[in-house]
Amino acid sequence: MPDTFLPAPLLTALQDLLGPSGILTETSDTQSYCTDWRMLYQGKCAAVLRPATTEACAKAVALCVQYGVPMVPQGGNTSMVGGATPDTSGKAVVISTTRMNRIIAIDHADLTMTVEAGVTLKAAQDAALKEGLMLPLSISSEGSADIGGVLATNAGGNNTVRYGNARELALGLEAVLPDGSVLNVMRKLRKDNTGYALRQLLIGSEGTLGIITTAVIQLQPQPRSRETALCAVQNTQAALDLFATFRKQDPAAIQAFEYMSGTSMALVNSLIENCALPLSEPAPAYVLVELASPRADDSLRTLMEETLGTAFENGLVSDAVLAESETQRQALWMIREEHAEAQKRAGASVKNDVSVPLATIPDFIERATAACENLIPGIRVAPFGHIGDGNIHFNLVQPEGADAAAFLAQDHAMMDTVAGIVRELGGSFSAEHGVGQLKTYMMPSWRGGAELDSMRKIKAALDPKNLMNPGKIFPDAE
Repeated sequence: MPDTFLPAPLLTALQDLLGPSGILTETSDTQSYCTDWRMLYQGKCAAVLRPATTEACAKAVALCVQYGVPMVPQGGNTSMVGGATPDTSGKAVVISTTRMNRIIAIDHADLTMTVEAGVTLKAAQDAALKEGLMLPLSISSEGSADIGGVLATNAGGNNTVRYGNARELALGLEAVLPDGSVLNVMRKLRKDNTGYALRQLLIGSEGTLGIITTAVIQLQPQPRSRETALCAVQNTQAALDLFATFRKQDPAAIQAFEYMSGTSMALVNSLIENCALPLSEPAPAYVLVELASPRADDSLRTLMEETLGTAFENGLVSDAVLAESETQRQALWMIREEHAEAQKRAGASVKNDVSVPLATIPDFIERATAACENLIPGIRVAPFGHIGDGNIHFNLVQPEGADAAAFLAQDHAMMDTVAGIVRELGGSFSAEHGVGQLKTYMMPSWRGGAELDSMRKIKAALDPKNLMNPGKIFPDAE
């Protein structure tokens, strides 16, 4: 017998609709879909539905609605806030988009890609590269995260400083709404002022308003020249001043500008293979800067060297290494991308994905570090992230040798401590990871009143039975 609580008629209908490879009911098969990447949430589900087309997805959703079964949309299952994990009741089904994995078209005239939701971000990037183009969105989990999840969470990443978040890159999309109807706004238009921008309502909704199945994504010409450097700096203010120095020279050349604390870098160097520090000695903080241009003869090396030369003279940079090949460039980026994995290997961690105005970043990191060290002596404060757009992953790693469960039991105290400082500085408690189920308790105080009330009304209008990803974004009703 299958391990499911689904009514027999519904199970039969879903099996007939999706076929033998389109539905999983045995616990051994569904377990991996019920645990998040950080292993903070271990839920249960009645089944995992794996439709291969938008039509099949829509019919599956309609059947679930008919029987009152909650649905949890899931892509690559890389959420940092439990946004794609079912609860422990076992009543919900997970609807996975991984079988909807076709790259439908690449249009050179419009510079767009039409792609299904289950295509991984890395596969989409590679497809664009083969055509001499670039999909500029880049995140650490791009090998697993898929297009649907990237859009549903409005992912940001390393190149936001130049190209914007997922929201800025999506021109059109198709989605299955909570009643099983299909919303098709698959337009390639940069200008379309005909009422509400419904695609923007779905982007960033974390699967609470529907399941994105197909999208039109903007592409860019592939850079033909690129310069990358890892720089040692004395503090966060120096990192921010270095960003200002590059921006004054040529803001259009900056493709990425990433900050890494000394503590976080040390974890990468010690816990990740082939990630030794390529500088003469450790520093309090680091910056990874990348310049790029579609022009092959662009003088980016001169720009990089002259700007860093000025930074050395002004005391902003104490050491730097420039990539001399694509292999060296990838090695520098590997050091940056492995920060989350290194912190995971170092023990339990609490992740604060926050954003503040750029000018306040040094003040934020200094104040939040002192507050957390005062709260938990021995805590390893390991911030890193996208300093060029104001998004810092202010992560906190358990003291060495501490009990992981006892550390995580204080997660709300740590998150609230950091969030309090963020609020004073006019920032946001979630810059790019979303709310999920981890941060729902913050919504009333941060987004209460008319803002949260409007969100609830939109949710109720599209999903009156609250069957689409329940328990995410919204706190429990009083």
